[in-house]
Amino acid sequence: MFRRSFLSASLATMALPACANAPETSTRPIFKPDDMLARSAPAADRLVAEAGLGGKVGFVVADARSGEILESLNPIRPLPPASVAKAVTALYALETLGADHRFVTRLVATGPITNGRLDGDLVLVGGGDPTLDSDGLHDLAGQAAAAGLREVGGRLLVADGALPSFERIDREQPDHVGYNPAVGGINVNFNRVHFGWRRAGSSYEVTMDGRTERFRPDVRSATMRVADRSLPVYTYQQQGDVDAWTVARQQLGNSGARWLPVRNPALYAGDILRTMLRANGITTGAAQQVTTAPAGTQIARTQGGALDRVASAMLKFSNNLTAEVLGLSATVARGARPRTLNASADLMSAWLQERTGARRADFDDHSGLNGTTRISAADMVTALTARGAADRLRPLMKELTIDGAVRIPVQAKTGTLNFVSGLAGYFNARGGRPLAFATFCADVNRRAGLSVAERERPSGGRDWGRRARSLQFDLIERWERVHT
Repeated sequence: MFRRSFLSASLATMALPACANAPETSTRPIFKPDDMLARSAPAADRLVAEAGLGGKVGFVVADARSGEILESLNPIRPLPPASVAKAVTALYALETLGADHRFVTRLVATGPITNGRLDGDLVLVGGGDPTLDSDGLHDLAGQAAAAGLREVGGRLLVADGALPSFERIDREQPDHVGYNPAVGGINVNFNRVHFGWRRAGSSYEVTMDGRTERFRPDVRSATMRVADRSLPVYTYQQQGDVDAWTVARQQLGNSGARWLPVRNPALYAGDILRTMLRANGITTGAAQQVTTAPAGTQIARTQGGALDRVASAMLKFSNNLTAEVLGLSATVARGARPRTLNASADLMSAWLQERTGARRADFDDHSGLNGTTRISAADMVTALTARGAADRLRPLMKELTIDGAVRIPVQAKTGTLNFVSGLAGYFNARGGRPLAFATFCADVNRRAGLSVAERERPSGGRDWGRRARSLQFDLIERWERVHT
């Protein structure tokens, strides 16, 4: 294998459908007699064998303009893509909603404001914005103050019906992991609450807040109690409208912090908004959740960035909440109101088949967090080389630089779950030929054997992931030499 380092940066052309009848076995390129550079490249099957991953490996590399398959291994075997699924979600959302789409969040007054007092309810109307944070709620409160509001005579309501609501993305994940939050029509701070602790004598001082760089508003919608035990590290229970957490004292040390998932994002948002209103001189009662926003007059408004920027950040940082919101928003915009994330993902699978000809894709969510999602390398490359797909996706993908015998800039989406690793995207061969590729590695049986407690840091998982990623980069180095 090549020795090299991996660098990261960011940026970067076009394509057409293919991969219809890809063979199940490996296809090998035909070399010209004088093609010594290509002949010197290590064979793909040898690289796969040397990686020693167990399970299955599937890959396809194709001409990004014509879709012609150049090389493959197990191309039609459905495998879990992990976060590579987000590339399909980005395409689904961009082509449904448009690159200029912006998510809007509003404050609506249901009555008149007289001498600073609102004779009616103040309603936070969510639009699903996955980038809304405590700063955005403070800006809304500031606009309300500028409109003359000083007191809310009625209720503080949070309307979250713009999207269906789900208390978590994947029920197979541990309760406390911050990458598996609730999803709904109002989302703040990626639906995570910041838990901090510091030893104070024989006890601990703990905080639960919705912090950003500008603000650290304490919240009442999530609580933490230090319990005198060693394990489990965390427990979770919903107590009325409150996310009630406990943490094991013996696991805390002197101080620390982590993000925990929020299970009721509407009340979390209302909790923070109430603090921000108070900071701007506006008094109100505790927030209440409603699905449908009552009619009223808009007194404040904030909006997220253009969808192409939001999608680019999702592909770069692989945020699961953003992926689920984009997928759900596209599904709702197409006239459906799915009862589950799986149902929304099924509609995305059907769209992908109709849009690109992909035949075996079966998505169970929009983020890839659910390990039951399946797509073949051939179908993934079919999506990447569909008409117009590269123009939309390639400039938005994260840039990885393989720093080996030569530097190879790669625009791609990575994906990682326990004993699952995927990589798919674009790069140019040495002669300038644009290529599209997908490589999926998965030891499904080893993954299925993990207990819930083992899923956050499974034994051997880090080394397996390192070898899988090394194989993926070794294959790209081979293809860059061979398919000029």
